[in-house]
Amino acid sequence: MEMEREPLLKVRDLHTSFFTPAGEVKAVNGISFNLDRGKVLGIVGESGSGKSVTAYSIMQILASTGKIVSGSIKLDGQELVGVDESVMKTVRGNKVSIIFQDPMTSLNPTYTIGHQLMEAIMLHTDRNRAQARERAIEMLRLVNVNEPEKRMKQYPFEHSGGMRQRVMIAMALACEPDILIADEPTTALDVTIQAQILELMKALQEELGMAIIMITHDLGVVAQMCDEVIVMYAGSICEQGTAEEIFYNPKHEYTKGLMRSIPTADTAGHKLQPITGTPIDLLNMPEGCPFAPRCSNAMKICLKQRCERMRINDDHFAACWMNVKEGIESGMIEREEDVKGGEDA
Repeated sequence: MEMEREPLLKVRDLHTSFFTPAGEVKAVNGISFNLDRGKVLGIVGESGSGKSVTAYSIMQILASTGKIVSGSIKLDGQELVGVDESVMKTVRGNKVSIIFQDPMTSLNPTYTIGHQLMEAIMLHTDRNRAQARERAIEMLRLVNVNEPEKRMKQYPFEHSGGMRQRVMIAMALACEPDILIADEPTTALDVTIQAQILELMKALQEELGMAIIMITHDLGVVAQMCDEVIVMYAGSICEQGTAEEIFYNPKHEYTKGLMRSIPTADTAGHKLQPITGTPIDLLNMPEGCPFAPRCSNAMKICLKQRCERMRINDDHFAACWMNVKEGIESGMIEREEDVKGGEDA
């Protein structure tokens, strides 16, 4: 009998906080997930939901006030939480690379594209300057940058947004990492260039066989790119499953709200239904479900107690009291006390 293969990335009960003069901001609050080799995982949520902090925790590039409080991050069986910076330097670039949100601020405006690409390659590999230049040109060709020899001598401001993003992808892939983290890689780009960048990333992922963590608030990107999806709110995972399950069978009220806010052909001529209210204050987390103050279907128990993660099926989990209520009403759950105070709050 063949043994089941270990996930490439295994995150367990991760807590990351920022310690500010106002108090502890619990930006990531006990999340767990796996990433298998060659798969694309989407992390979705509004700004401030903890998506980017999760990525920065994996890379351990948090701001000086940030700290991984507890939890485990295992990359190919190697524990990363608590290791020396010297160990992380061998992980970053070689095993895990990241594409940041805005390529203009990620590239140094005072150095040429070629200098920055070669610097990254020489830092993470044993290539000499000539070999690094050859590799940089090869990577620019790989990401469909025309006239790469000429581009090597140019500065970031001489490139369009889409071209700069291609350069960032080339830099991230130069050392052939096992995992590519893309932190909202298409936010600053127009729709046409966005589609080209996503198509490029998908093609490279299939060609190189790497895993991707796609961090975004754009559900269209998720539908196009991802195999599995995590929906985050207030630093926690509220729903997790395959892209198909999340899109066609959402089981958390927050996910349903995100779906309703997507413009479609059916909504033409009608007002979109935004999620009302504002995201929760992470300095003052409620004892109940963090989404309850914005949820139109919130019950009394939602305000008082968090719902544990429930298995919807083998590929789908959600943490929402509405699933318990539906289970009781359908007779699949017998414990009436699980939704005490079940009437609308």
